[in-house]
Amino acid sequence: MRLLERSKDSKRVFSIVSEQNEVNRRRKYPEDQPAKKMLLRLRVNGEIHEVATEINKTLLEVLREDMGLTGTKHGCELGECGTCAVLVDGKAVLSCLMLGIEAVNAEVMTVEGMMQDGKPHPLQSAFADLGAAQCGYCIPGILLTAKVLLDENPQPTRDEIRQSLSGNLCRCTGYTKILQAVELASKEIIG
Repeated sequence: MRLLERSKDSKRVFSIVSEQNEVNRRRKYPEDQPAKKMLLRLRVNGEIHEVATEINKTLLEVLREDMGLTGTKHGCELGECGTCAVLVDGKAVLSCLMLGIEAVNAEVMTVEGMMQDGKPHPLQSAFADLGAAQCGYCIPGILLTAKVLLDENPQPTRDEIRQSLSGNLCRCTGYTKILQAVELASKEIIG
């Protein structure tokens, strides 16, 4: 009989400890409460936007989910494929590795911001003219990365183009038309 009583007491103690652990877990990780939001003032594609967003969201998530700029694509979300590349202060940045809050006081450009005065950027025209995109999923990141190259070096060699785009993966093409499109855009830019 005593053995059974101890067993019952052990279960009761275990049950109390388990309940207390659950209460402590909920205090640390409240499931019912929404994540804390912060008002971010971002300059994207030349315009100021105020966005209320969770402080732990990546720039990729802020652009796509909070601002509706879906040209920037989810890829590997590990910083390995280049699909999510955007320009931050004129430099190509992997938006899956940058928090949205880090873009405050910076100039962000997405593929939607490449058009100027209603006309496509020479890169966009060259990619369309040569059929350089197949499925098109990786193209926004490639276009923006190539734009940085042409802004810094309007007459790159084929090897310089290849090196510049080495962080952008395309699973559909052999890259030949992509390289040709950057070369064509370069010729158009320099006249």
